[in-house]
Amino acid sequence: MFHANAALTPVQRLRIGRLIVDEGWPVAHAAVFFHVSWPTAKRWADRYAAMGRAGMQDRSSRPYRSPSKTPPAMVRKVVHLRWKKRLGPVGIGARVGMPASTVHAVLTRCRLNRLHHVDVRTGEPVRRYEHEAPGDLIHVDVKKLGNIPDGGGWRYVGKHQGNQNRASTPNKARSKHRGPLMGTAFVHTVIDDHSRVAYAEIHADETAATAVGVLHRAVSWFAARGITVQRVLSDNGSAYKSHLWRETCAELGIKAKKTRPYRPQTNGKIERFHRTLADGWAFSRHYNSESARRAALPGWLHEYNHHRPHTAIGGKPPITRLTNLPG
Repeated sequence: MFHANAALTPVQRLRIGRLIVDEGWPVAHAAVFFHVSWPTAKRWADRYAAMGRAGMQDRSSRPYRSPSKTPPAMVRKVVHLRWKKRLGPVGIGARVGMPASTVHAVLTRCRLNRLHHVDVRTGEPVRRYEHEAPGDLIHVDVKKLGNIPDGGGWRYVGKHQGNQNRASTPNKARSKHRGPLMGTAFVHTVIDDHSRVAYAEIHADETAATAVGVLHRAVSWFAARGITVQRVLSDNGSAYKSHLWRETCAELGIKAKKTRPYRPQTNGKIERFHRTLADGWAFSRHYNSESARRAALPGWLHEYNHHRPHTAIGGKPPITRLTNLPG
């Protein structure tokens, strides 16, 4: 990447330096030949004589000294107020006697210009982690979604038509006070910590037996893609605290780990995946029935794993991080 207003590229700078220094061209003749000013030709000739080919590259435009730069002590005060008080540039500027624009520049340099970079509970910068290899850790959780009645749900057809569709859908439960109930779809999701490759199944419950079955099939699915699961991280739901879950993990040679209570950030990768799942599949378009939405899940998962760019891994699809795929 070269300076936008540079008259010469590094190759042309090297040519003009060689003509003047090595071949003895007058500086004025070389300047005319390359359509640059005399001082420009002289500068590149002097730099070539002193540094050779390496001196032809662009240098940083940053000045050697910045007398007006915010002192480190003031930067620490700004950062402290941002962490502990969660104040904005105007509030911080009023306390430390600085313009709000300068405070904003300091916060941007320190990557604290947005409050979601700061943990709400501790006030410290959010610490992100990522395991080194696929399979070192998988996240598991359950996303609950209301089933869609035949004809479509209220999100797309409105409350009145949605209620009529619920009433006319066969094989539904009934509530004494709320009328017809469509039930809940429990989407059991599994995501690899390193690659973000995802696996999901839809079931009618979130019991321990169902969760264990999903784990067995997910481990086999990952194994077919060259991933050996070492650890599994879950929340403190009843299915994941059961003896059956612990025994199954021990049988599969997987270390079971739990998140901190009331700290969904610990399992943040799969929580963020649930939002992507909802936006990209569950509520992305009008489904005429629950079976139509469920039939669309495998196709969306393939799109997510193989084609959708993931910003957390450099804008590449998750499958690109699996370097040990069979074949």
